[in-house]
Amino acid sequence: MMCSAERRQQVLEFVVAKRHTFLKEICNEFGVSFSTARRDVQILSCSYPIYTSPGGDGGIYTVPGYRLGMKYFTEEQTALLERISESLVGEDLKMMEGIIKTFKRPDVDKR
Repeated sequence: MMCSAERRQQVLEFVVAKRHTFLKEICNEFGVSFSTARRDVQILSCSYPIYTSPGGDGGIYTVPGYRLGMKYFTEEQTALLERISESLVGEDLKMMEGIIKTFKRPDVDKR
């Protein structure tokens, strides 16, 4: 049996990978009660950009663009790659756009 810290790390990875999930999914995935899942999410939301939202579109969300490890390009690196991408076409351009989208610092005010 894993300790609560290990479980919470796995819950965090699960939520970040799914981007949007529900307490029921966490309960099923980790074999925990609703109160344990709720508490885990509450504790994680104090340190990580995950949040809950009530209602029909409710659930547990990750701030758009957030990745674990928080290793992103600096603004200068992003600007350089965007300038380089202006000279690219076809698949090279698509690949560069994907790289920039993946590693550009997200706008965390989208909550």
